Amino acid sequence: MGASLNTGFKKARVQPEMNVTPLVDVVLVLLIIFMVLAPVMAKSFWVRLPPKDDKEEQLDQANDPDKPLVLSVAADGKTAINKIDVDRAELTEKLTRMFNARPDNSLYLDAADDTEYGMVLGAVDLARGAQAFPIVILTSKPE
Repeated sequence: MGASLNTGFKKARVQPEMNVTPLVDVVLVLLIIFMVLAPVMAKSFWVRLPPKDDKEEQLDQANDPDKPLVLSVAADGKTAINKIDVDRAELTEKLTRMFNARPDNSLYLDAADDTEYGMVLGAVDLARGAQAFPIVILTSKPE
């Protein structure tokens, strides 16, 4: 920091003046550093999205609002939506996403004749978690 003396008729006063030369030097050095690092940093932010699952594409294609949404439960407990296999852990999430693309939340339930009642009831509970209402139990296949 510099100072100057006032040489008037009054008492001499010290007036501080800021020395901006070091400040400009530091700012210029930082500017050069950022200019050199900018292309390097831009290359390190590549985003790699996970590949879209084939089942996701099949479910998107099978989710036609004009056709009914059928939840099938096989005798061994496996579930399928419109003949596309879906894990029970993902059933509520998939149905919620499919219902968001439809005007209604009606779901048709098709269970094999020899399926245990508990497995069918578990699938119905998962469908209820996805806000499926009403759930229609099929006695024959819809067209």
